[in-house]
Amino acid sequence: MGNPKAFLEIPRQEAGYRPIHDRIHDFGEVEQTLSTRERKLQASRCMDCGVPFCHWACPLGNKAPEWNDALYKGDWELAYRLLTSTNPFPEFTGRICPALCEKACVLNRFNHEPTTNREDECAIIEAAFREGYIQPHKGIERNGKRVAVIGAGPAGLAAANALNLMGYTVTVFEKNEAAGGLLRYGIPNFKLNKAIIDRRIALMEAEGIEFRYGEAVNYAAILSLSTEQYAAVVIATGTPTARDLKAPGRSLRGVHFALELLSQQNRVLAGIEFSKDERITAKGKDVLVIGGGDTGSDCIGTAHRQGCKSVTQIEIMPKPVEGPEDPQNPWPEWPRTLKTTSSHEEGCTRRWNINTLEFLGKDGKLTGVRIQPIDWKPNPAGGRPLMVEAGEPEIIKTELVLLAMGFLKPEHPEYPENVFVCGDARNGASLVVRAMDSGIETAKIVNEYLTR
Repeated sequence: MGNPKAFLEIPRQEAGYRPIHDRIHDFGEVEQTLSTRERKLQASRCMDCGVPFCHWACPLGNKAPEWNDALYKGDWELAYRLLTSTNPFPEFTGRICPALCEKACVLNRFNHEPTTNREDECAIIEAAFREGYIQPHKGIERNGKRVAVIGAGPAGLAAANALNLMGYTVTVFEKNEAAGGLLRYGIPNFKLNKAIIDRRIALMEAEGIEFRYGEAVNYAAILSLSTEQYAAVVIATGTPTARDLKAPGRSLRGVHFALELLSQQNRVLAGIEFSKDERITAKGKDVLVIGGGDTGSDCIGTAHRQGCKSVTQIEIMPKPVEGPEDPQNPWPEWPRTLKTTSSHEEGCTRRWNINTLEFLGKDGKLTGVRIQPIDWKPNPAGGRPLMVEAGEPEIIKTELVLLAMGFLKPEHPEYPENVFVCGDARNGASLVVRAMDSGIETAKIVNEYLTR
């Protein structure tokens, strides 16, 4: 800790976003960067607390006080070494992680101005790539055992990376045409430029990991891989099934799952062409997003960039608490407070406690959605609160509905003992940082199994 008074003398400074009038016309990353001097000053605000709650809150156990101190002192290479001792892909988390560590920061409890850990780690890893600190690991001593990883999302990539460095020969099977999982096909480019993923994959390939694309692996194939070619198989297929809304009119043209829009738009930006009938676009349309989470927010930002007429987002649950503190989840727990993203700032009508009754259409095409305000009352029998009507039904005019209501936790059959499941495939939909941690932990379990 170089400056014990930094948190008193230096206010929190975020890099911020590009101006709205500029960013909504392209899919370039919206977040800006600070200068080297400003970034060092932000790192100096970390107080190296005796009990580092940031370390406790981070699923990866990132040692933020250590690499923030190195960053403040200008030792970028040491900061990089410390950061990657726990986090294999800071370029991902540094852009899209909700930063559990920052909400648990003592400065967040003190004055709601936590250290800018997420932006700091992104600055560190980008400096490491720029300065050449990152080079492929050469001369990895192979142990002669092969491991298959099914799925190239954050959990699969983390597991493959860890196993490869342990000496296993790793092959990653991916059903899509490129690696990344939801990093590539769910998160918009304006939050994560896909060249960032390509850069990491190229590094992993240079270190000996084989990626095989366009290969969906079913149960029979998993059994074959686990008994004939590979000493172990890691399943990291994520949560592919989105939660549906079985309301009347669901089959109308214009009602889509959120990932149908997001993945297609990312593929279009990658140069893949779609026919007019296949193309899902918000251009010139009133858009309704059903679901109040991050995926819904990503739909809002995408709709703006496609040239929508308007965007409305509805959520069946009550409006979260406004302000920095959540009475139900006090510091250092994660506060479930109202979140306003860069996409919300670009323009969106947001409503809570809204139930969807029916999709309306004409000639097979969506024209509107019948909704109704509701409220939640305590259940006398205990358990889930009861939904009650709180207003008259109304109609929202819309030509495009995007269902962003989360994903269903996968169910798995019984596998042989050398097959392991990790990430969202095991735990259900969660954060990228948790998926990465699960991949790393699963790699350790695989290694223990193969060396016992």
